[in-house]
Amino acid sequence: MRVLDGAVAVFDAVSGVEPQSETVWRQADKFRVPRICFINKLDRVGADFFASVESIRSRLAANPVCLQVPVGISESFQGVVDLFSRVFFCWKDASDGQIIIEKEIPLDMHSLVEEKRKDLIEAIVENDESLVDDYLSGKDIPIENLKLSLRKATLSLKLVPVLCGSAFKNKGVQPLLDSVIDYLPSPLERGSVWAKSVVGEKEGSEIECPVDFTSPSVALAFKIVGDAFAGSLTYIRVYSGIIKIGDQLLNPRQSKKERVQKIFKMHANSREEVQEVKAGDIAAIIGPKVTGTGDTLCSVSRPLVLERIQLPQSVISIVIEPRSSSDTPKLEAALSSLVKEDPSAQLKIDSETGQLLLSGMGELHLDVLIDRLNREHKLTVNVGRPQVSYREGIKISNFMDLEFDRLIGGENHYAKIKINLLLKNSFEPSQVSFLDSIEKKIDQSLRSAALAGAKEALENGVLASCLVLGVDAKIESLEGAQGKEFSEIAAKAVAALAIRECLMQADPILLEPIFKLEVVVPDAHVGAIVSDLNSRRGKIDILDVDLKRGTIIKASVPLGNLFGYANDIRSLTQGRASFSMEFSEYQEVPKKNKDEILRSLGRI
Repeated sequence: MRVLDGAVAVFDAVSGVEPQSETVWRQADKFRVPRICFINKLDRVGADFFASVESIRSRLAANPVCLQVPVGISESFQGVVDLFSRVFFCWKDASDGQIIIEKEIPLDMHSLVEEKRKDLIEAIVENDESLVDDYLSGKDIPIENLKLSLRKATLSLKLVPVLCGSAFKNKGVQPLLDSVIDYLPSPLERGSVWAKSVVGEKEGSEIECPVDFTSPSVALAFKIVGDAFAGSLTYIRVYSGIIKIGDQLLNPRQSKKERVQKIFKMHANSREEVQEVKAGDIAAIIGPKVTGTGDTLCSVSRPLVLERIQLPQSVISIVIEPRSSSDTPKLEAALSSLVKEDPSAQLKIDSETGQLLLSGMGELHLDVLIDRLNREHKLTVNVGRPQVSYREGIKISNFMDLEFDRLIGGENHYAKIKINLLLKNSFEPSQVSFLDSIEKKIDQSLRSAALAGAKEALENGVLASCLVLGVDAKIESLEGAQGKEFSEIAAKAVAALAIRECLMQADPILLEPIFKLEVVVPDAHVGAIVSDLNSRRGKIDILDVDLKRGTIIKASVPLGNLFGYANDIRSLTQGRASFSMEFSEYQEVPKKNKDEILRSLGRI
């Protein structure tokens, strides 16, 4: 979503807005991506165009405007009426949707078409003061003016155009593609992006990257895909300049230069090899070796860093091992490849057992990764039981003034640190930094060592050696003493010790991942589902009735109590309920459950 100029949201005409649609829509809102909607599968039994449009309004808090109405529904679906032109478009079935026929609107639909056309024009006029006078005086506003005004409202996220059809039969696809041109932005309309300079006097300052072919190249690598022939394809969005085959680009995060060997325009499952891509283009390149998701690739002459992509947190882990020891190198290589492609997955070695731990966003995510190991890499593995990825936090801010003075290798290593642990407003990833007033006064190597020590300490909390969230650690001073070795060893050690001491005195707490759960269940089984959720320490947030789908229950439930939920809900409802879940946030574990969890982790 980060790299898109515009998007087409596709909805099922039977189900309307589904839970996953809400998640994606929120991401589009976050990055302010203009979008149009396509109500698909109007030829399915149970399809309802207007109910689907209403679900966009009610569940997504959007302002949809219909540009078309369907003629017929379900098995009788014939085509669509364009509300601007009042023309009925239908498609010859034998032509696989290639041949469009224009007809007169059926007589029984005239009143509906006029009513919906009036609604469309009123919605456009409400968002464009220049059209109000003409509309109120009864003048016919030219269609070109209405479309231009709708385009402006779409780009400013005030309105969302809605079209419809049946993609499987290619009915409605051509008008949809025309609407992409009419209402979604070009790269020029999305404007410049800003990046941070990483060298020289302007280090850290914001630099504009215009959509301009003559500017130095700047691109964002937003996706890595394994390729059987090339090793991997790196998908990039070019924001400035031109990137050509043979160009050498800089990856500032890795401080490495990457050479572009091949460039492809990707068309679904086919590729078109090209010699260059320009600002505004999205393409895949072959060549980069160390570039990962979210990295910037830029001209060597102007090192810049674009804002990194925010990745979701891993909340569940499994132990994974090969069936035979001879497969260990192959497994490690396959897992490294998967993690590079999917950065929301993480791989690490358990410091106590030496086992490989694969972490992801949920049971389904891990199931998909295991399936890919089997399908793509021909590996069969042993998988342990899922384990929740707990986190730690603190309840109060704290300050620590600590000295490290120790004889190592015959030399007296010494460092003194003052560090302030500040409590954030939410359980975001923790940060460590020096106060601006002292940062430049400390040698770079000592500064890096102290930061590394503090970060390592925050990755292994004092309760269960879990990652610490919600902490902003500020190093207020770091100094040595005359006659003693002020070394990197001392700087790293004193920072780590100070963080741990600080955490122990800051009322540490254990945090657990909470998932948003949405269950759609027939009315007869609502009581059983609610009772089951209560037994899982769930909190019912919303209980709503949908005449078509049944009762919709939205709840917040700790992930640790959701293992095996798919089988349990099937048993409770004779297989008639459906559910979806997504990570919501980390919350403090209640005191009565804390000891039980720490005991299960072997910490008590």
